[in-house]
Amino acid sequence: MSVTDEAIQKIQGMIVSGALGPGDRLPKESELATELGLSRNSLREAVRALALIRVLDVRQGDGTYVTSLDARTLLEAMSFVSGFHRDEAALDLLAVRRILEPAATALAAARITAEEVDALEHQLDALGPEPSAEELAAAELEFHRRLVAACGNWALCSLLSGLSAPTVRARVWRGPSRQGAVSRALDEHRQLLAACRARDTEGARAWSTAHLTGVEQGLRATL
Repeated sequence: MSVTDEAIQKIQGMIVSGALGPGDRLPKESELATELGLSRNSLREAVRALALIRVLDVRQGDGTYVTSLDARTLLEAMSFVSGFHRDEAALDLLAVRRILEPAATALAAARITAEEVDALEHQLDALGPEPSAEELAAAELEFHRRLVAACGNWALCSLLSGLSAPTVRARVWRGPSRQGAVSRALDEHRQLLAACRARDTEGARAWSTAHLTGVEQGLRATL
């Protein structure tokens, strides 16, 4: 374990134990380093890392504070961090998305309004019959975000938002390599919306699974 990792764990321990709570100001750097038995350099690196994932808030000229530790804020940070993964890691993220998103889509099918389905269909129509891989990938990210949002579970939405961006980027970088992949993806999205309009939760789950499995297979074939 690196000294920075050790410093992160010690600060985490203070938060978990209740020694530091949401909104609390950390002691001065010199005092905290002495208390935790750390060098000031390793403490600074730990603070930077924890600020990146929104556990700490560094306020210039004021000090460092524990954030609200709100689950939404912490989950949103995952999207930024996961964006650094390379294509191979994107496959692992996509596999997790394939487990979670069909469940979210089934929930959405039971709750989505006709107006929301209309808006998503309009988005697909605006793409035209032969969008480029880049246009499809950008639209798909928004499509799935809006569809999943209808499930009403903010934690699931936040997790999937963090998992979706890197997998969509990977498709843009490589582009669908299989013949007819774009038209097939559009058809899968329309079938998914048809299931949602019919309140067919299991149909929506099945189409979501089929679509994501196809995306995963296509990405795997390009790596």
